[in-house]
Amino acid sequence: MAPGDDNQSVLQPKCLLLIFSVGLNIFFVCEFSGHYYKESQTAITFTASKDNPLENNTILLIWFWPFGIKFNLNSCSTLYNIDGCYLTVDRDLYSEAHAVLINHKEIKRNLSNLPTKPRPFFQKWIWMHFESPQNTRRLNGLENLFNVTLNYRRDADIVVREHIVLKTEDTEDKIFPQVLDKKDKLVCWIVSNWNGKHERIKYYNELKKHIDIYALGRHFGKVVNNSQYNEILTRCKFYLSFENTDHHYDYMTEKLFNPLALGSVPVALGAPRYIYERFVPRDAFIHVKDFSSPQKLAEHLLSLDKNVEEYKKYFQWRKHFEVKLVNYPQEHACRACHYIRTKKDYQFFGNLNKWYWDPINDGT
Repeated sequence: MAPGDDNQSVLQPKCLLLIFSVGLNIFFVCEFSGHYYKESQTAITFTASKDNPLENNTILLIWFWPFGIKFNLNSCSTLYNIDGCYLTVDRDLYSEAHAVLINHKEIKRNLSNLPTKPRPFFQKWIWMHFESPQNTRRLNGLENLFNVTLNYRRDADIVVREHIVLKTEDTEDKIFPQVLDKKDKLVCWIVSNWNGKHERIKYYNELKKHIDIYALGRHFGKVVNNSQYNEILTRCKFYLSFENTDHHYDYMTEKLFNPLALGSVPVALGAPRYIYERFVPRDAFIHVKDFSSPQKLAEHLLSLDKNVEEYKKYFQWRKHFEVKLVNYPQEHACRACHYIRTKKDYQFFGNLNKWYWDPINDGT
């Protein structure tokens, strides 16, 4: 044995033990670190991903911003006490969405901008529309495409519209009778959409021959902003609530409800009076069909202008009722999601075009 062999034979087991110990430590460190890394990654992915709503949420995919109007997608709970709804405009969530909300006005004539992927078995398509039938183009191919209707009509699946509700006991009327002192206009009308073929334009042209009408709006070169609009309605004794359709069910808009809310008496032209009376107290408005001609209507308005006590009778409904306005389209989306969340039944809506565009045919 060469000199030093004894030392090498003594050190060799120590070296092996040291190497084994270091290797074992490295193994545990790597294994622990790898495990911790995986757990951390899983936690981060779960908590931070905005594309993974909670499992018990109802996902409503808004396919188009209605008329380009954007709104807070997280407001259903705070504004309308509707929980469990996840509103999104992320089309990547199409396959997971419980419903797709589609505004009619945004649909292309050839339907090319509608979803092209197969519809999941659990998913419902909601047809949303709040324009009048006379002011809406009819599209071929929609007849049997939707499951649910979101509309102003009473027979829609989801009904969202302005309406009259009972007042709570502690509700104070801040409009009437104070508004009487502000009135310096007799008849007002604000209009931008002008079509000489519409019945409302023909009626206005005859009515103005017999009574002075304070007319504003884009057509008259007098654009009105929101604050001016509210002020004008409080200053007018009567407002021409003339709709652009006169033979379709249930169509009455803010043209009727805003004057009611702001203390002006609406003079309604549109659906028959009996349909108005389904939504509004009969003594809260005047209907053009109550009179044989525009001249007779003008005479009635002029007589009310001279008789304050008779005029006040059109506000008696305010003792017990008030106007409930809606927030378009935010409220519509939230209520649509709530409907989908609470109604799990299989649904199919056939012949949409006939339902919406056919005129009143109940024989009245």
